[in-house]
Amino acid sequence: MTFLTVCVPVATLWSEPGAARDVDTPATRDQPDVDAWLAALDAHVDGRTGLQGRVLTQLRAGEPAEPTGREEDGWAEVRCPWQPSSLHRDGYPGWLRAAHLDHAHPMAEVPRPAATTTGSLLSVARRHIGLAYLWGGTCPEGLDCSGLVHLAMRDLGLVVPRDAHDQQAFCRPVEPDDAQTGDLYFFAQDGRPAHHVGIVTSAGRMLHAPLTGARIVEEPLSPDRWATLSGAGRLP
Repeated sequence: MTFLTVCVPVATLWSEPGAARDVDTPATRDQPDVDAWLAALDAHVDGRTGLQGRVLTQLRAGEPAEPTGREEDGWAEVRCPWQPSSLHRDGYPGWLRAAHLDHAHPMAEVPRPAATTTGSLLSVARRHIGLAYLWGGTCPEGLDCSGLVHLAMRDLGLVVPRDAHDQQAFCRPVEPDDAQTGDLYFFAQDGRPAHHVGIVTSAGRMLHAPLTGARIVEEPLSPDRWATLSGAGRLP
């Protein structure tokens, strides 16, 4: 395998080369400006809501990406090995700006499991309370529900899948009534794969990134959340 590394602070993975809109230009420049991008999204009527189906995830500086050899108009198709996904065995698939990848940029240290406790997981995740939800967000500037779990665990030295339904498959199942602090609650509609995940802080209470337009919060499960609670899981 030939790996390139991300050579900008945050590189956004897109569903296809033409997925980015004019409002997304700050994120697709050779030197992306995440703060300017987020400001532009917030000033646009469907800025953040319009990311669904366009943005897949994000990579941080030094993170490896495996190019497939397909390139188009300054874009490179890649697999992201540090973000496991059921979409591809080699890691999350999608398209990055070729300028955001480099042969020479040093690869970040391979995540190595630390002595992780429920307290350390919550301590890391709670740093992001108040951060605005960002579809596909996987960096400290913006997170979605599964991005919060993925980033917190990565910061503790454990690579877990990127998306909620894959995180559920990765966990050891536990009954929701038996969920403990640091476990994960999963939510789904009528037997469909999990579409939402939160970190259990106590019985019936979780830390999560709710949805576009909201901010990361620790709160009790609402009636709607109880109605869609599909399971719980314990991370390794």
